[in-house]
Amino acid sequence: MESIVAVIPAAGQGRRMGSDLNKQYLSLADKPIVAHTIEKFQEFEQIKDIIVIAREDEIAYCQHEVIDKYKFDKVSQVIKGGQTRQESVYNGLQAVDSAEYVLIHDGARPLLTKELLECTIRELKDYGAVGVAVPVKDTIKMIDNEKFVDKTPDRSKLWAIQTPQAFSYNLILEAYEEAKNEGFVGTDSSMLVERLGKKVKLIHGSYENLKVTTPEDLMIAETIIKGRR
Repeated sequence: MESIVAVIPAAGQGRRMGSDLNKQYLSLADKPIVAHTIEKFQEFEQIKDIIVIAREDEIAYCQHEVIDKYKFDKVSQVIKGGQTRQESVYNGLQAVDSAEYVLIHDGARPLLTKELLECTIRELKDYGAVGVAVPVKDTIKMIDNEKFVDKTPDRSKLWAIQTPQAFSYNLILEAYEEAKNEGFVGTDSSMLVERLGKKVKLIHGSYENLKVTTPEDLMIAETIIKGRR
C-alpha cells in the first residue's frame, strides 16, 4: 500500500478571531478546533503518519493538550512553524521521513469528511496533484489601485480553493524548494506546483469544509457539527 502522510499546518495566529488564544485551540463542540482536524486523519486508514506544525511557543501545549489528550498516535511529530504558512508547510515537508504522497490540510479546517478524503486520494493516485475547491457563489470584481472596477471575470470559471491539497511527495517538495530558492511566496501549495508547469486537478469540495477564521465561522461550524450529529 502506498505511503501517505498528512501535513497539518496549525501555526497561524488567527488575529481576526479576536482572541488571545490561537484559533486552532479554541473550543468547537467541546474540543479544540485542531483536534477535530487531526481526528479526521487519525481515523482514516490510508493515512499512515501525521505531522503537525505549531508555533514554537505552542509545541508543548499542542503535544499535551491535543495529541496526548486525545490519543492521536498517528502523529509522529509536532514541529516548529515558520514566519509564513509557506515556510511552515516547507518545514513539515522536510520532516517527512518517507512517503509517496502528501496531503496538506489547514489545522483550522475541521469539517473535512471521510468521503472527501477518499475522493482526494483516489484522484491523487491518477493525477499526482489534486486540490479541493468549490465554485464561487458571488460575482468577483477585479479593481485598480483606486478601487474602481477594472474587470469582471467569468464567474463560471472561478473556484475557491480549499484543503486538502494532495501531491506526490517528490513533486511538492520540488515545488517548495524552487519557490524558496527564487524567493517566491504563493498563497497556496498548488500555486507552487503550477509554477513548475504541472497541472493540478481540482475536485469538487464542500461549502461546509470551511476554514474557521472569524467568530462567525466558529458559530457556523458549531451548527454544522450539531446538524451532522
